[in-house]
Amino acid sequence: MPSLKDQVGVQSYCFRGFKENSEVADLVKKIGVSRLELCAVHINFNEPATFAKVIETYKSKGITIASIGVEGFNNNPEVEKNRFEFCKLSGAKVISCDFGLNNTPDSYRAAEKLADKYDVNLAIHNHGGQHWLGCGAMLEHVLKNTSPRIGICLDSAWALDSRENPVAMVEKFAARMYGAHIKDFIFNRNRSPEDVVVGTGNLDLPKFMKALGACPNLKSVVLEYEGDVNNPTPALTQCVEACKKATA
Repeated sequence: MPSLKDQVGVQSYCFRGFKENSEVADLVKKIGVSRLELCAVHINFNEPATFAKVIETYKSKGITIASIGVEGFNNNPEVEKNRFEFCKLSGAKVISCDFGLNNTPDSYRAAEKLADKYDVNLAIHNHGGQHWLGCGAMLEHVLKNTSPRIGICLDSAWALDSRENPVAMVEKFAARMYGAHIKDFIFNRNRSPEDVVVGTGNLDLPKFMKALGACPNLKSVVLEYEGDVNNPTPALTQCVEACKKATA
């Protein structure tokens, strides 16, 4: 595995204003990284016939697809297996994911079987205070009731939204931290969040990166900045530089 500094990539959702994968690949390189978490904005995971072309587009430009997501798992293995097939072809080892509450625990069991079959780990994305998997207590409950194939993709900004300490969460779940979304929020007076360059909001970026560096099974670390939809590259370039500085 590369060092944490070199492991940092970007979530393709940051480039949701750009639909062509060749253009996204160029933008990924432009901000100074070469790793990507690919989301459904840029590929239909239910169309396996398209997989090879998308994978080759990124490979030809030197981009590693480290992970995919965020994908929902709802005890529908015939559909969900396509995500694993994509990982098999692309070499991605992590799927950042969500579980539908009404389908548990059956959705866990179905996902675990697929993860074992394809040797790909699932990493639960905590999506804020209004999400059932947004708090540390619920994540801990899920991990106690699932195999090590299911771990965490800790989103730092949504942890802040849940009034959690993202550094403490990484430390707590270190052994099953398979992915991370490096993201930062400031909060408006009504508590609505606003994306900012990482480390300039409420995230203690150096401590967060240090905690990530101590996670033994981390496979995917990606930046997320969802502002400036039509021109996110300046802010994302600043995010990349901030991560490099925080890990220097």
